[in-house]
Formats: sequence, structure tokens, C-alpha cells
Amino acid sequence: MIEIRSGVELPAIREEIVLTTTDGLNLVGELATPVSAKVASTLVTLHPLPTAGGFMDSHILRKAANRLPALADLAVLRFNTRGTESPRGKSDGAFGEGVTERHDVEAAVKFAEARGLPNIWLLGWSFGTELALKYGADKDVRGIILLSPPLHRTSEAELSVWANNGKRVVALVPELDDYLVPAEAEQRFKAIPQLELVAVDGAKHLWVGEAATKRVLDEIVKAVNPAAYPLPEVFEA
Repeated sequence: MIEIRSGVELPAIREEIVLTTTDGLNLVGELATPVSAKVASTLVTLHPLPTAGGFMDSHILRKAANRLPALADLAVLRFNTRGTESPRGKSDGAFGEGVTERHDVEAAVKFAEARGLPNIWLLGWSFGTELALKYGADKDVRGIILLSPPLHRTSEAELSVWANNGKRVVALVPELDDYLVPAEAEQRFKAIPQLELVAVDGAKHLWVGEAATKRVLDEIVKAVNPAAYPLPEVFEA
């Protein structure tokens, strides 16, 4: 029996991958899948702002990959957007201010599709939410999950594309966020009537602490594989 703590890494098949974009860049990443269970849903993750330290190992995304294949039968794809570096390596290219990264989102979704991974969702955090909103509406995904969306780079027109488009939009907004708090989010997201806004009391933009991590991972699982919700406190090895 393994207690679920901050640094725990539960069993999964972990594969180093390379995504190739239509503009010729190689992006480094990892795909984590359940050891033996059938994949229920797939998370294609989009990390926070690389110029502020965001990368594929940003803690919520790393913990999702460490836990959710074993606890919720999820496939978790993480990668470094163009010009971003982590212990896995550095992706080709340079930071594109959220513009040229559209090719990165496309490459990640196409990779998941080529692998036959089911029920694909985009999971963005901070800057990653902007990429999900800007470039996810025309992808074959079930929906998007937005962690701490700042809505700095997403236009009203880009938000409106999501209105009643058949895809779910779940936004986890911390009460104490530095950029967008729940009351403001209700107003800014009015263009998306199907928005599922989850206001998280006491939380901050970076979701620091195990309690915040567990809440985020629980809400992700509740959205993409509700049969596995809520997540257990221990793992039966």
C-alpha cells in the first residue's frame, strides 16, 4: 500500500517521445499510460509560461503523469513547447508569444490520435490555457480543462468560437489568483455558455501544496473519467 504524497510516482508505462511540428521543429516530451488497464481518457497537457519558468515538469502536470495512469486509467502526454527546456531536454525553436505555438498544440493532438489514444482532452495551466482556448476549438478533443486561466492572450472572438460547439470547457479558478479570480472569470467567460466554472477557495495561481494538488487532480478526473472520482488516498500496489 502506497500513501499518496507529494513526490509519489506510481506505476505507469513511461515513454520518451518527440513531436514533430508542421513548421519542422522537434519537441521533446513524455507519454505516461496505465501499466495494464485500458486507457479511459487522454490528457494532452500544455504547460505554464516558459519565460516565467513553466515547462513540462511544472508540478501539477508532473504529478498528473505520476499518479493518474495508475489511479484513473488516464494517458498523460507532456511536452516542452518550442524553445522550452526541462530535464527531458530542450525543444527546438524559440518562444513564439503564444502564436507559433499553435503548431505545437496541433503536433501533440496529432500524436495522440496517431497512437489511437481515446477521449482526448487538452489540459492547460496558465499560459497553457491560452493555447488550449486559441487552438483547441477545431481539434478532435472532448473538451478543455483550464487551470488558473489568465485570459491575457485570448480574444473575445477566440472565446466565442467555443460557444455551444459540443466541447466541454472546465475552468478551475483559484480564489486568490494573481490574474483572474472567480467573479471576474464569470464575466470574462460569458461568451461560453457551457462553461463549467470551479471556484477553489483558498487556492492560488500556482496550486502550491498537496491539498491544492489533490483538488486539481480530483476535478480533472471528475471531468474526464468520473468513474474514478474521487481519487483514493492510498494506492494498492
